[in-house]
Amino acid sequence: MASTVRVHAPSGNRALIITSLAVPLTGWAVHAVSLHRKLAAARRDPLTGLLGRDGYTTRARQITGRYGDHALVGIVDLDHFKEINDGPGGHAAGDRVLAITAQRLTAWAGSRGAVGRLGGDELAFAVRIGAARRELRLAQLVTLLAQPVEIEGGALVDVAASVGAASPGVLGTTDLSALQRAADAAMYAGKHTGRPVLAGPQHAAVPSINGRRAGRQGTSKLGCAA
Repeated sequence: MASTVRVHAPSGNRALIITSLAVPLTGWAVHAVSLHRKLAAARRDPLTGLLGRDGYTTRARQITGRYGDHALVGIVDLDHFKEINDGPGGHAAGDRVLAITAQRLTAWAGSRGAVGRLGGDELAFAVRIGAARRELRLAQLVTLLAQPVEIEGGALVDVAASVGAASPGVLGTTDLSALQRAADAAMYAGKHTGRPVLAGPQHAAVPSINGRRAGRQGTSKLGCAA
């Protein structure tokens, strides 16, 4: 039970009432907020098993902060995903494609990389890949993600993914939000082309449309899009 201390002020002033429980409650509130953040960071997407947005953000920031110019942040968006959901296999087929895509992306990123589901069919990754190997590794990723997926009943569903990536070494920043916005713009610049795009400074300057970065510049085959 909370104890109350009354401090009597001089005549004419109200007594000051101090509740001793106030200080412990403040401590518990701070603890509760900290616990909530830790749980959110540890939470994984139930469908794909990938890190949720909070967990991915925490891990990706660690990677960009530690590896700097050798870090690579990317956005993966499945092409024609609505058509898969609306096809004969329905949403079960869409779920299967998402789950397999997540497995493939996780295998590609390796145990030291971070892979998260940002929402819908949009996935994100943060890995350590030096400049000399980016072109090869991103090309391997697109090829891997384009393999057909077997759904219930043994039918094969053709899939493809658009990939945009951004590196601190190219953009001159390790800020995760800036890198992801540029990667998102690069991904849209290469949408449906079958080619990954590495963001250049022009992608970082693409204005936001409907809350998203929409890449409208021309694309190049990897390297910095011109």
